Amino acid sequence: MIRAASWTAALALGVCAVLSVHRDTAAQTSEPPVIVVETFKGDFSFETFQADAPISVAHIVALVRSGFYDGQRVHRAQAGFVVQFGDPQSRDLSKRAVWGRGAAASSGHPIGVSEMSSKHKHLKGVVGLAHMGDPKNADSQIYVTLADLPDLDNRYVVIGRLISGQSVPGDLQVGDVITRMYVKD
Repeated sequence: MIRAASWTAALALGVCAVLSVHRDTAAQTSEPPVIVVETFKGDFSFETFQADAPISVAHIVALVRSGFYDGQRVHRAQAGFVVQFGDPQSRDLSKRAVWGRGAAASSGHPIGVSEMSSKHKHLKGVVGLAHMGDPKNADSQIYVTLADLPDLDNRYVVIGRLISGQSVPGDLQVGDVITRMYVKD
């Protein structure tokens, strides 16, 4: 009986070790997702910081793959600050007064963790997750910084940075349509 229990424990430890090595190797060899945002004013893309914010990036990637952002509108655009989108209410022009506000301004599934990292500062072209007071409650609202914004450091989770189309977010205005978002293969 003791011998069988020892063998089972050793087998379980061995399987865990193999899975851990496989996971670590896969993480080192796989490229983090790149997300492309298409608008009528041009396209931009951002690399994600999957290694530093894996749960947040996985959440946004799942929303992108589901088509969640397609057809939404920019609901915040402040020159020298940020451009922001990710509110499904923004598809309805009659709800413009509440775009970006309240529980209905998200996918309804908060991330639940705060993957804050001092490694990524809020420099121009950073992509982060907006929230209503608690970073754990961030969900679908994404912003792109239009300037260096050190006041946002350690207050909002940074999930990526622009790698193409860097001028496009600065051209966007409230009401502009996000025609499509997708994960680049």
